[in-house]
Amino acid sequence: MLDIAFIRQNADAVRAAIANKRVDVNLDDLLSADKERRETIAKLEQKRARKNEIAALIPKASKDDRPKLIEEGKSVKTELEQLEKDAGAVKTRFDDLMLRVPSLPRPEVPIGKGEEDNVEIRKVGDIRKFDFTPKDHVELMQSLRLVDWDGPRRFAGARSYALKGLGAILELAVTRLAVDTLVERGLELVIPPVMVKYEALEGTGFFPLGKEEAYAITADDLYLVGTSEVPLVSLHRDQTLEADKLPIRYAGLSNCFRREAGAHGKDTKGLYRVHQFTKVEQVIFCLPDEALAEKEHYQLLANAEAILAKLEIPYRVAIACTGEIGLGQTRKHEIESWMPGRNDGKGAYSETHSCSTLGDFQSRRSNIRLRMQDGTLSYPYTLNNTAIASPRILIPLLENHQNADGSVTLPKALLPYMNGVSVLRP
Repeated sequence: MLDIAFIRQNADAVRAAIANKRVDVNLDDLLSADKERRETIAKLEQKRARKNEIAALIPKASKDDRPKLIEEGKSVKTELEQLEKDAGAVKTRFDDLMLRVPSLPRPEVPIGKGEEDNVEIRKVGDIRKFDFTPKDHVELMQSLRLVDWDGPRRFAGARSYALKGLGAILELAVTRLAVDTLVERGLELVIPPVMVKYEALEGTGFFPLGKEEAYAITADDLYLVGTSEVPLVSLHRDQTLEADKLPIRYAGLSNCFRREAGAHGKDTKGLYRVHQFTKVEQVIFCLPDEALAEKEHYQLLANAEAILAKLEIPYRVAIACTGEIGLGQTRKHEIESWMPGRNDGKGAYSETHSCSTLGDFQSRRSNIRLRMQDGTLSYPYTLNNTAIASPRILIPLLENHQNADGSVTLPKALLPYMNGVSVLRP
């Protein structure tokens, strides 16, 4: 959420952000609601002042003046009641519009509509040249008995799956490798709730615009999260943090749930796009300083790249264009891992990680204040990054390390977590 004063003073820049991020919100409607809100508040203050003045005058008034004052007091009370209703209605409209205004992208973010407009920064690792016809992850996982699709889809519906045997152990191994890497790098591990109130999703920017992606538990007025970013940021909701305690660096481990409402018919085969997955997420609170935030951003990115290096997966890093970054993001990098089985077996780089800076967007919405060392109050900046998400990461892991006989040789970094198994065999 931007400061309304900033929006008033920088309307053209905000309009550009709305257009470039392709957000459906009318800034003129917001500015009109803001003007009406301020005018209504001014009228309310005037009427309340007059009401108090009348209340003070009545006991001292003469018999002739008292009835007039009483009658005026009744009239002012009626006017106040209507003004309060008007103020409530315009505040609701104003608040709803404010929640839809995007943050401004950083200058380095390229303007574009979709992923084709993302700008590649670098490629890391060599793409393997197979001397045999490689299998995709669906074939590999079936022959290696790592997954059951048919059973879960009968009782849980499309995009369901069950990791079995060494498939389940492999996910735990990848997850633990990511956790250990982050803890070694100074992040504090948190296993947070995955059922949260509406306010947590609104505060982190996932609601109201992304509500169709969330699973609702209507009986308890709760929602399942699509990332532990939501509860990790919300840990400090309605709190005031102290500047000398920042940065706060969390690594969140959780199950995640997404309806994939906008992906009907897309990536229905295999494990690329599923409703339930396990993710290790990085979340940072830092001082409201762009240089510090940039440093934290690239450290988060480096953490994710270190995990991919341990998994020996080739990848590329791209900076996302304006049409691909979310409502609150001011900067986003995507890491796309090489998946030999994508694109009908021709192979493709496909997203496995994203790294985002959000400025004070989430802290404003979540009422997370920051007491600076001089005693003034501000808002901390937040950042986040995917450390690992499974089962999607299993796709490049298995496809890149397969052998001609259908086996998969695991990277050395995973072996301490695999109970002595170094090769997955049919």
